[in-house]
Amino acid sequence: MKRNRYFMIVILSSLLFLACLLMLFKRQNRQEPAEGETETIDFSGLGRTEETPLAENTETEIQIESEPVHDADTAFYTTGLTEELKARITGKSYPDTAEPIQISYEELAYVHILHYDFQAQVQEGELICNQAIAQDLLDIFRELYEHQYPIEKVWLIDAYNADDELSMADNNTSCFNYRTVPGKSKLSNHSYGCAIDINPLYNPYVRTKDGKVLVSPQNAGEYADRSADFPYKIDREDLCYQLFIEHGFEWGGAWNSSKDYQHFEKKIQKPD
Repeated sequence: MKRNRYFMIVILSSLLFLACLLMLFKRQNRQEPAEGETETIDFSGLGRTEETPLAENTETEIQIESEPVHDADTAFYTTGLTEELKARITGKSYPDTAEPIQISYEELAYVHILHYDFQAQVQEGELICNQAIAQDLLDIFRELYEHQYPIEKVWLIDAYNADDELSMADNNTSCFNYRTVPGKSKLSNHSYGCAIDINPLYNPYVRTKDGKVLVSPQNAGEYADRSADFPYKIDREDLCYQLFIEHGFEWGGAWNSSKDYQHFEKKIQKPD
């Protein structure tokens, strides 16, 4: 019995000794990563694989996700009106009539831009304007985009069948619309494509008639008081105001008899 126990102890001791030798051999022959290299660690059991150091990879992922999906270098451009564009606007913002029209298709330009909406998402926008201010609009909207200035939407007013009230009520930024000044027979500067309305719901047209305050669009009453504090308000401290003034535009918010806080226009030579 004692002899059997002795042999068992010897065998176990030998096995333990061999195991220690094997572990030492593997440790001596392990290849460490060279300096500057990263070691690949398998996190497949957690549903992902990472390379160390993790901090660098996390930063890279955030940078990639925050980049706009649009290419600003190619998304800002202006062209003449194509036949497709003419078809889109004729009978809506551009009259389909035999009567003389004060501006031709050739005097108008299509402007394509990018802008940030109210959810800080990049959106495409399009405007039709007078050729004389096309470059101004490109420069202004490019800078607004670079500063992530919020504009809810920039659609051709034809999406609203050229109904200015509907477009404003939906807070749509737009430019060309061949129409008269409300309540008058003369053409609006929008008819010549040299005026633009920015975030009109929050920057309404306000005037007083017979002691009554009139606001357009009609759903913008709460934004008529410019002493109140609310978002998307255009005033003299606003970047949008400053850029348009720098480019030679006039602001409707500076008018005397009425106030058009959404409105910027540039004087151009008009046909007689």
